[in-house]
Amino acid sequence: MNNIFKLSLLFLTIASFAQSDTEVFLFDLETNNANIKIQNGKNISNNEGYDNQPSFLDERYIIFASTRNGQTDIAKYDTRYNAKIWINHTEGGEYSPLKIPNKHEVSAVRLDTNGKQRLYTYSLSNGNSTELIEDLVVAYYNWYNENTIVSAVIEDKDLNLYTSFNSLKSNRKYDTKIGRSIHKIPNSSLVSYISKKDSITWQIRSLDPLSGKTKFMANTLPMVEDICWLDENTILSGKANRLYKFTLHKDKDWKQIADLSSYDILNITRILVNNTTSKLLVTGDINTSKNENNITAVNTVAPKLENISWISGTWHGEAFGGKTEEIWSEPSAGSMMATFKLINDNKVTFYEIEIIREIENSLILQLKHFGSDLKGWETKDETVDFPLKEITENKVVFEGMTFEKVSETEMNIYVDITDNGKTETVKFNYKKKL
Repeated sequence: MNNIFKLSLLFLTIASFAQSDTEVFLFDLETNNANIKIQNGKNISNNEGYDNQPSFLDERYIIFASTRNGQTDIAKYDTRYNAKIWINHTEGGEYSPLKIPNKHEVSAVRLDTNGKQRLYTYSLSNGNSTELIEDLVVAYYNWYNENTIVSAVIEDKDLNLYTSFNSLKSNRKYDTKIGRSIHKIPNSSLVSYISKKDSITWQIRSLDPLSGKTKFMANTLPMVEDICWLDENTILSGKANRLYKFTLHKDKDWKQIADLSSYDILNITRILVNNTTSKLLVTGDINTSKNENNITAVNTVAPKLENISWISGTWHGEAFGGKTEEIWSEPSAGSMMATFKLINDNKVTFYEIEIIREIENSLILQLKHFGSDLKGWETKDETVDFPLKEITENKVVFEGMTFEKVSETEMNIYVDITDNGKTETVKFNYKKKL
């Protein structure tokens, strides 16, 4: 009977979200005393189906749960290059990815095909996973430190509040009937969670994970459980397509600060601020009806290197005030390789090494930059990745870069370059050297 209850609550907490069309948006955030300005919103998931539960990996990368081909995995978005990759490949579905403090790893709730649900760690280097907590069915969670997790655990029909200590080997239950939103409170040793013991009025409460002491802080917006902290006194939340704030010890009611209806957001389901309070992540159910009558058929082809072999060859063009050269190999051993260089005033400005390879019945473009002295721009294990979006007979579209065949001897490459939150598409027109 307990297993039936667990599965029932599981579908309520995770599987039901997969039925909605949600997108992840990134906004610039400015705060000046009591004034909060939210602007320059951008859909960074841009993917049909379920995209949710985003978090900041660091100041450059964002991770979130994203569906591809009916499978929900962990996506990593690069704000610098406006590019997205998936960092794991498992048969199960991953949800609620978070960076593990002081480690080159992320954690996520995994729902396996046999119904097993557990919290796992995933290597950012190779995607390998390891089970973190063996005896708790974690649904939602947050890291208190690298050895301690505060989580919402499925027990019978409820989500209950637990803290896992001592490198996650010891568990303590601190409260019952809680919500999914668990956050560290800035500049404190406390964590906030949502209490739903009163089915009408939900509470934001603080928890000392070490002592188990809890304390009332504020009531949520009516029937809303998703919040985040702007600072130790200011809470943000969303209802429908509007954002609100509440300042402890000052505000009596929630105050509206933004209307996001212009982004076709119908209902906000997640919200998060980065550590420098300069960026805001918002997940929401979106209005897709505007695009239903604007669908055109595209004759796609299989994502195979043989279908883009027209890219191979030596190409010359002009860009960035200089001359460019790009040399692509023929497909072999499941990949194509290229070298690129930009020449200004008869001197090399920078180089690139690029590859396109077949992976998981798809293609991915990966590259690394080097200065004129061959010193890498990226770290040793870091690449700039562009997953495949679409491939047709004369065009291959990656997320952030597009190759377009004009003729047998002419090709256009379009590259999205993001600077100061604004994205510009740069066109490279190439002629083939025969």
